[in-house]
Amino acid sequence: MPITRRQFCRAATAASLSTCAFSDARADSQGIGKLETMVPCRQITKPPGHHWFGYYDKREFDPTGTKVLSNRVNFEGRSPTGNDSIDVGYVDTAAGDRWVPLGVSNAWGWQQGCMLQWIGRDGRRVLWNDRQGDQFVCRIHDLKSGRTRTIDRPIYTISDDGRFGLSADFRRIDNLRPGYGYDGLADPFVDQRSPKESGVWKVDLETGDSRLILSLDRVAAMPWHDGQTHDEAWHYFNHLLINPSGTRFIVLHRFRPEFDPPTLQYKGGFVTRMLTADMDGNDLYELDPSGKTSHFIWKDDEVVTMWTRPIGMADGFYDFVDRTDKVTPVGVGVMKTNGHNTYLRGDHGDWILNDTYPSKHDRRQTVYLYHVPSGRRFDLGHFPSPRAYTGEWRCDTHPRCSEDGTQVAIDSPHQDGRQVHLLDISELLARNS
Repeated sequence: MPITRRQFCRAATAASLSTCAFSDARADSQGIGKLETMVPCRQITKPPGHHWFGYYDKREFDPTGTKVLSNRVNFEGRSPTGNDSIDVGYVDTAAGDRWVPLGVSNAWGWQQGCMLQWIGRDGRRVLWNDRQGDQFVCRIHDLKSGRTRTIDRPIYTISDDGRFGLSADFRRIDNLRPGYGYDGLADPFVDQRSPKESGVWKVDLETGDSRLILSLDRVAAMPWHDGQTHDEAWHYFNHLLINPSGTRFIVLHRFRPEFDPPTLQYKGGFVTRMLTADMDGNDLYELDPSGKTSHFIWKDDEVVTMWTRPIGMADGFYDFVDRTDKVTPVGVGVMKTNGHNTYLRGDHGDWILNDTYPSKHDRRQTVYLYHVPSGRRFDLGHFPSPRAYTGEWRCDTHPRCSEDGTQVAIDSPHQDGRQVHLLDISELLARNS
């Protein structure tokens, strides 16, 4: 039976993982800056257990802004295995921050959790990924009926109206990008550079029907801007996102240059190009061929705001207009470093919500707002991250906003380990909009 990359590596890394003592890391404050907040901020999850939501481009708040989704786990400091489960639920901030359990997941990672998110805008259904037998699946829980049903493909991203989603091959991602796939199931195409049976599936969230709309072999055969197809490389898809009206989606096509079969290890960093396509996987367009695409968000149906290094230009945030070569810098001299960028919801769409990685000087992560029309930046807080939170089990703040745009939730380990914190930005917006 084939083994997963993590199963192969686990014995070799067990000793080093067991020495990662987070209590010691918190106690050793040398070189770690202090917490500073510029808006009202409070912790809404607490021990026992470590809590976090995950990625920045998912819907965490219900329409009332009082039910805040979260994952919960009983350990930190190592990679999850296929035997490690997490609880999924929400914090009811209208009932004294009461934890309300919804289910469990055996398909998760530190960076994106189990893709936990609200479906659509009615605040009735919640979605997360799980493992069932020999496949990864998606659970959909209806809060009104209390029932949970299963779709036989895991979901990466969903349309804003909640009618359909896109699925990716988390087995292959786990091999090629540790920390973003799920352990527990081996990649059946581990010996293939660009398998035709791996790719992006469109999934009907009502019926569960799915179909492959974009295969790896098809995209790997598309020449890059330099005319090469990189047939010698190992290809995979990562980071899918549907535009607001559900007419097009983004997929990052990535490859790793070398693979060593005896050790199941890939060598060399990954190279990226951003592609867009319609919801049938057609009308493919190479939006960013630079190889440097990082975090991104749809600004609207046509414009994507991303951190990258466009060919012939400097690192920074840029607006790319889909299916054109129009590229415009954003936040020059203000949003200076890579971060997890989104636009505030509600009536505040001219504000970018962003963060930074821990600074080399004091390990503080800054969460901030950038007002696009005026070019002003407003720091919301500086949150210290203990030195043990690095690599695969780092804790990025990944700021997410409520549906009305007045609250921001972040994940941060500055107090009680990995926990969810809530920032109130309503007064800041009222003063500066």
